[in-house]
Amino acid sequence: MSRLANLMPPLGLASLASYVESLGHRARIVDCFAHPNAGAQVARWVARHHPRFVGASCTTAGYAGAERLLRAAKDAFPDVTTIAGGPHVSALPERVLAASDAIDLVVVGEGERPLGRLLSEGPAAAAGIPGLVYRGPKGIVANPPERPGVDLDSLPLPAYEKLAGFPGYYQLPIFNYPSTPNTSCISSRGCPYQCTYCDRSVFGRTFRGNSAEYLYEHMRYLSRRFGIRHVNFYDDQFTFDRSRVESFCRRMLDRPLGMTFNCAVRAEHVTPGLLRLLKRAGCWMISFGVETGDPALYARHRRGADLAETTRAIHDSHRAGIRVKGLFMIGLPGETEASFRRTMDYIFSMPIDDFNVSRFTPFPGSPLYEEARRSGRLDEDWSRMDCMHSQFLPDALSAERVEALFRDLYKRHFCRPRTLVGYASMLWKSPHSCRRFVRHLGGFLRYAATGRES
Repeated sequence: MSRLANLMPPLGLASLASYVESLGHRARIVDCFAHPNAGAQVARWVARHHPRFVGASCTTAGYAGAERLLRAAKDAFPDVTTIAGGPHVSALPERVLAASDAIDLVVVGEGERPLGRLLSEGPAAAAGIPGLVYRGPKGIVANPPERPGVDLDSLPLPAYEKLAGFPGYYQLPIFNYPSTPNTSCISSRGCPYQCTYCDRSVFGRTFRGNSAEYLYEHMRYLSRRFGIRHVNFYDDQFTFDRSRVESFCRRMLDRPLGMTFNCAVRAEHVTPGLLRLLKRAGCWMISFGVETGDPALYARHRRGADLAETTRAIHDSHRAGIRVKGLFMIGLPGETEASFRRTMDYIFSMPIDDFNVSRFTPFPGSPLYEEARRSGRLDEDWSRMDCMHSQFLPDALSAERVEALFRDLYKRHFCRPRTLVGYASMLWKSPHSCRRFVRHLGGFLRYAATGRES
């Protein structure tokens, strides 16, 4: 279902591949999420070609699959060195190594420099490489983290060309783009805020961004090399550095590329003037991480933020002519049926064109993770910790009630005249989305009705 609705290229792997190749190494990317049958092919390829290293990027929900992949590589060629990176293992490196002998090394945090040194110097040099966690003679050793973070403008562009089927095989969510081909791009790393539900184990709590010129050249490369017409910036805080964004927008206006883009913003970092500039430069949709429409719950979990300011920014975006997407959660600690009803009322009172509601998941590395474990209300089945299952339940809600509220929200949404008019407008605003929606309507309806894909 995820592959039908939203298939994003693995930008982290593409960045690592281009970086290590710039150092003289050879890299191959296998996207096992996009191509599920590719996992079996990896073991055969390893057995035939005997690579020095095989690495896997691990989210929490994807960790079990990544560990199986690395184990299969080990079985196919026992001398291969296996590496795990990504948010899950960055948050729990010692726990992961203690639990699995299929993983030789864990890269904590940003991977470019640790991985580059590891490939150049070999596993025997692990003790001197910051950011690595490994098994030493006396147990697991965690080296100090890599500091400071890499200068993003010094990195080569991601190796999009190594992704099988790129760009056509990858698609943004339905009704989240005006044209194809489209793709995602990351132009910054980190977020200085401390929302209780966010994991910052990879990029930390600082912000670094590509310069406006690098960002413009990245867009131009995607346009010229792959014919990309729309880009989704997958940054946590695209507009955190206002001068960077203003400079980028001026370049897009002075040297038009015929491209549009989406971005995610925090209300404190947009003004009516900046929103109008973004619109002129090609911004098609803005996403706001609202999470909850209950003021008390909002203040508890979105530290340093103000729901009234978010409300203002949503209205300003709508007035600027930018499509607005709201991102919400159900089941945060402290959630009640009354608080979620307030979120529903908030959504339906706002000029929000699209929204996504996920189940709260206390990911390893987030401030709420250990609290949720201690509470005894977290079902720590990593394979289901994907924001689609209620693995944590607040005191006041049962799993059945969370599911009922979730379905009630979407039923109300799809019965509203505003929603129907909005989707009708996609016939000319995003015709490709409409064709995808119609083509896969049966699958979507089955999933909505049963929670299963078939």
